[in-house]
Amino acid sequence: MAAQRGKDLLLKIDRGADPPVTVAGLRARALQLNAQTVDATSQDSTGLWRELLAGAGVRTARITGSGIFKDAASDTLIRRAFFDATILGWQIVIPDVGTLAGPFQITLLEIGGRHDGEVTFELTLESAGLITFTEL
Repeated sequence: MAAQRGKDLLLKIDRGADPPVTVAGLRARALQLNAQTVDATSQDSTGLWRELLAGAGVRTARITGSGIFKDAASDTLIRRAFFDATILGWQIVIPDVGTLAGPFQITLLEIGGRHDGEVTFELTLESAGLITFTEL
């Protein structure tokens, strides 16, 4: 895979029958996937090396992003979802790789700004159910 532009990593809000809304104004975004392990080591483990129980543990996904408010549709959806503690369907489009999709809750929404600059925001999404991956 060749190098990709960061701006092509998209974060979209799924609206059911309507087309998804891309979160506009993002300047930075990151996806973190985590798989907790379950330690199955015992005194019988070969050489007392740690053993992990395959297929066990909890998997999570976290998405972080920051940018400027630019689009009324996505800005409104984000604010409402945060204040209502709503779990929405989200899509994370990874260029030339595929799309992760599933339910996420906004767990952090930070709004700030300098006197000589624009209003900025930061957000964090935490997975709230099954996340699927569709490869390109």
